[in-house]
This record gives sequence, structure tokens and C-alpha cells, in this order.
Amino acid sequence: MGRTLKIIGIVIVVLILLVVIAPFLIPVNHFRPQIEEQASAALGRKVEVGNLSLSLFSGSLGADNLSVADDPKFSSAPFLTAKSLNVGVEMMPLIMSKTLNVTDVVIDSPQVSLIRNAAGDWNYSTLGASSTKAQAQAAPAAPAGQPAKPAAPASAPASGAPPTFTVQKLELKNGQIIVSSVGSQKKSNYSNVDVTASNVSLTSKFPVTVTADLPGGGNFKVDGTVGPVNETNSVLTPLDAKLNVNSLNLASTGFVDPSAGLGGILDLEGNISSQNGSASTKGTAKLSKALLVAGGTAASEPVTVNFDTKYDLVKNAGVLNPSVLKIGTAALNLSGTYEIPTEGAVLHIKVDGQSLPAKDLQAFLPALGVNLPKGASLQQGTLSTNLNVNGPTDKLVTSGNVGLFGAKLAGFDLGSRLSSISALTGIKTGQDLTIEKLTSNVRVAPDGIQADNFNAVMPQLGTLVGGGNINAKNQMDFKMAATLAQGIVAASPVAGAAGGLLGQVLGGGATKCKNTTGPTIPFQIQGTTSDPKFIPDVGGLAAGMLKSQLGCVAGGAAPGGQNLNNIKQNPAGALQQLGGLLGGKKKPN
Repeated sequence: MGRTLKIIGIVIVVLILLVVIAPFLIPVNHFRPQIEEQASAALGRKVEVGNLSLSLFSGSLGADNLSVADDPKFSSAPFLTAKSLNVGVEMMPLIMSKTLNVTDVVIDSPQVSLIRNAAGDWNYSTLGASSTKAQAQAAPAAPAGQPAKPAAPASAPASGAPPTFTVQKLELKNGQIIVSSVGSQKKSNYSNVDVTASNVSLTSKFPVTVTADLPGGGNFKVDGTVGPVNETNSVLTPLDAKLNVNSLNLASTGFVDPSAGLGGILDLEGNISSQNGSASTKGTAKLSKALLVAGGTAASEPVTVNFDTKYDLVKNAGVLNPSVLKIGTAALNLSGTYEIPTEGAVLHIKVDGQSLPAKDLQAFLPALGVNLPKGASLQQGTLSTNLNVNGPTDKLVTSGNVGLFGAKLAGFDLGSRLSSISALTGIKTGQDLTIEKLTSNVRVAPDGIQADNFNAVMPQLGTLVGGGNINAKNQMDFKMAATLAQGIVAASPVAGAAGGLLGQVLGGGATKCKNTTGPTIPFQIQGTTSDPKFIPDVGGLAAGMLKSQLGCVAGGAAPGGQNLNNIKQNPAGALQQLGGLLGGKKKPN
């Protein structure tokens, strides 16, 4: 027993000595040219590694530095650099015959520079192209009816072709990817990039997982299979994977101009399938705290989109197949096209929504720079719209028409807001405003909202027409005209007095009028959407009342016909009398 223990002790000592001494006996730097040559041949780029060291405990070769050259058409700086490189090897062949069999590669803290030129090509598109092409040429053609013969193995490359590149495991840890465009100073930084792939080969499909932190916060994950690498353009390499994006802050990505006011937090789940240069993506995206114009505020209700797109990797253009956008229970249909040039994306999207619940949509209005008056809310009604969204993502312009029907704006007393006009006309709209119909052409851009051909029917008031804009600071500038219902004017003591005055001027004919509509009152809306200011044009109100009465008299037999002719000859005098009764121009309310 003692002798046996002694022998075991001697063996252990020898093994320890072997582990300690072997790295000095094996000239590992002798393999550096071989590693550089094989890696350069596989990638089609010049690869350089630093001083090599051998660890028998971990069974790996280590390199102090790693550098992979860029495509000279894009940059003279390296495409990839790394602080260290560990290459797992089979130890016995290395020790016994100095044969290098690579099992895995671990790259620590790599920095990768992705560059896109004006034609839409990426600097990584030629990675591996020359290698796969050479390997394909190295495989002899098979006779008809027989399976193709594989390319020559690494130990015996044919026709001068580089050996087939295979690694059981490839890993990149704690990396950084910097995305930029030729001629642009704008850069996007993706940090904490980790890549894990197994059974890596340029000529077959292999599994891969990629995770990274996104610019401006959030992270993404791609998990699927890739390969074989396209022999002419690696961008066209087949891919089937799941994509997850979490908490991406759009305003901080660098892909949109912060001054445009665009923002929100994006979460996305989808599936990507890329074959023959065509990439299809289907999934669901949710945009929380959406902001679409400068001066707006984040929407309290998230937007979800069930999307289906197809993208041409060569033309850098895609199609948005019929998709659905939802805000609460309101669902809008989307379709169109898009392009992704050197920077950003350009959209051409159609939006169609019919009979949408207005109550669900009001939570999204702040994102457009529209805030309902304090204390007011849409309690009922439907909205229909047809819109076109065009332009770069940071300068989107949305135009089309919208219509609101059968709505009630609870907690909004329009009559009190129109107090200057109410004192003259007797308008009393109540605490809730009923909107029978409201239609308008709209244009929404980063600098604000333009509304034209505005037309609203409100039973408590009459008919409103006009137009104006809401700028990026949420300031309103609308020029409007309200044609009051005749019943409203008849109930006004001031309007009655005005009618009496007209009756005297017209010889009693005006007091007998029974028009179905009252005067047209021009006014302006200023202030903000949450605190609008209504500024009446009292001179215009006087003219409107006079016109209403004159129209009534002209439509029937008026005993004061001679006076009517006098008014027609001198309308300014009559307006002066009526304007005096109405009290002149009022201050804004």
C-alpha cells in the first residue's frame, strides 16, 4: 500500500510539473501565423492577434489583443478590436503532435464599428464572402444523379481554398457596437453586447443568441438560427429568429431629432424570417407615453400595433401589410410602404378608422398637443378618420380628415366661455356640450396642427365654421364664425332690444321676422386647448344681427320699405346705432 501511494504521489508531482513546464516547452506563438491565416481566410479580412499564452488548466490559448480589418471602402480603422481572445484547443494533439484543433473562441470586450454608406450597403456585408465562395468552388461537381461531394477538409484544402471554418462554440462578452453612416457625425452606441453561437460554420445553419443594451435605455434579444453565410453578401444570410425589444426610449436613440418632439417607450415582440434577400417580420409593438409633436405631453394610454412587414434587403425598402393599431378598444387599420435610407426611415402609411369610441381616444390627444379643457371629458360619441402619414420618422406629416359624431363633452360650459357673446345673445349651453357633428381637414406635423374647413353642429349653439392652428407651444389661433339658432337669439333681451331698434329703423318689419337661423358671429379662439380664450368681434356681431334682420325683411312684405332702402344706402349708420346698443368690442374672456 505504501508503495502504491508513493507511485501515485510521484505521478501527481509529474503532472503538476508537466502543467507548469509544458507551456514553456510548447512554442505557442508558433501558432499565431496559423491562427491569423485561417481567421483571415475565413472572414475575408486581415486578422491580427497579440502575444499568445497557453493554459493547460483551461485548455486554451490566450491572445492579448485582437484586430479585424474593415472593408477599405468604408474605413481604414479596424472593424473589430478586442482586449483579449481565448481559443479553446484539444490539448493532447497540441502536446503530442503540436496539432492545433480549435474547439471554442471567447472574445472579451470587443468593439465593433458598423458603417452604412449612401447606397445602403453595410461594411460587414463582405465578411466571409471570399471564404464561402472559395469553399464552394473547392467542392467538385457531382455526376448527374449523385449527391454533391463536400468541400475538402481542413487538413487537406483543395485548389488552394482556405480550410472550412468550424467552431463548437463562439462567444463575445461585454461588447460594444457603434453604428454610423458615411459622412455623418451621428452615432448610436449599443453596449453590453453578448453573442453566443454553437457549431459555427460558414457553410451551414447554426444557432445564435444576441443580447444588448439599447441607446437611450432598454435592451433587445435575438434568439434563433443563422446561415449558411451568403457567399456574396453576408447581409443576405438566411435568418430565423425571435426578436424582443424592452423599454426602448425613442427620444434617446439618436434615430430621431429630439427637437421634433417625438418620443415614447417601445416594447416589441416579433418573429423574423429572412430568405433570399427578403425579410418578413410579424409581431406586436407597444408604445407607451407616446409623444408625436413638440409641445405635446405624453399620452396616458399606450398604443399597440399588430404589424406584418416585408423588407427588401437589397433595395432597403419595405411594405407594411394590413396591420392594426389599437388605442384602448379603438382599432385603426394601417397599410403602406417605407424606405430606410442612410439614416432613419421614410414612411408612406395610410390610416383608416371608422366609428371609433371617442372616449378611448381622448387619452391619446395630449400626444398630438391637444388637451381637453380642465374638468372636461368626452363621455360619448364616435370618431372616423382617413389619414396619410408621410416623411422621415423625425419629420412626419399626417394629413387627412377627421369627424366626430354624436359626442358629449361633459363638464364644458361653452356659454360661460362665450360670456362676452352670451351677454348679447343669451346663449346658455349648460354644463355639458352636445356635438351633433364636427368635421375638419387636419395636418399634424412636428411644428403643430393645422385645421381647415372646420364645421361643427351644436344644437345648444348653432353651427360653427372656420379654421386655424395649434403651434408647437400649444398656442391656439383660430378664426371662427358661429351662426346661432334663431331660438337662442329670440330669448336674448339684448337681441330683442336690437330687434326693436331694427323694427323702429325698418318701420316695424323686423319685429315680425321668424327666421330659422340667427345672426352669424365672427370670433377668435386663442390661449391653449386646455384653457381656450374666446374673443368676439362685436362689430361683426352687430353686422350679423343686422344682416339677419335685413334678410328676414327682404323675404317678406315690410311696411318700412323706404327705411330699408335708406339702410341699404347707409349701412354704416345703422351699424353704428346697433353697435352702440351692443356695447362695443368686449375684452377677451
